[in-house]
Amino acid sequence: IEVGNTDAEGRLILADALTRAGELSPDLTIDLATLTGAARAALGPQVIPFYTPDDALAADLAQASMEAGDPLWRMPLWAGYEPSLDSDIADLKNDPDGWAQAGSVTAALFLQRFAPRPEDGAWLHLDIFAWNPRSQPGFPAGAEAQGVRALYALLKRRYAG
Repeated sequence: IEVGNTDAEGRLILADALTRAGELSPDLTIDLATLTGAARAALGPQVIPFYTPDDALAADLAQASMEAGDPLWRMPLWAGYEPSLDSDIADLKNDPDGWAQAGSVTAALFLQRFAPRPEDGAWLHLDIFAWNPRSQPGFPAGAEAQGVRALYALLKRRYAG
């Protein structure tokens, strides 16, 4: 991996964790990370972007998000941006040059290279902000467990016996 941005080190750690998860063939792999400021710039501090190549999982999570009052929004794993991860000296770059406008998308595309393959289990990434700048009903100012309510609702629906 060509490290073009030393501030994008979190995705390197997640790459290792996702690789290991894939070796275990889980039914569902979920990662949450305060990975990019671009996620907050795109959707603000209240709506969390999520990424998955699995349309059924995306629909289930969107429904769980609404039920839980924990706003999440699916973002595209846009294939047109994948070449931005290409490197002349390594297998790929950790942060593509000149793609700041799509920073959350390209970070998710980077992670997808290490996530379990769809035939080995579903993968879901949440690019969280984890901080409320001001109080809202049910969401006080300060640290926030963004996405956790929605994920709980999703997991309960999928796996509660």
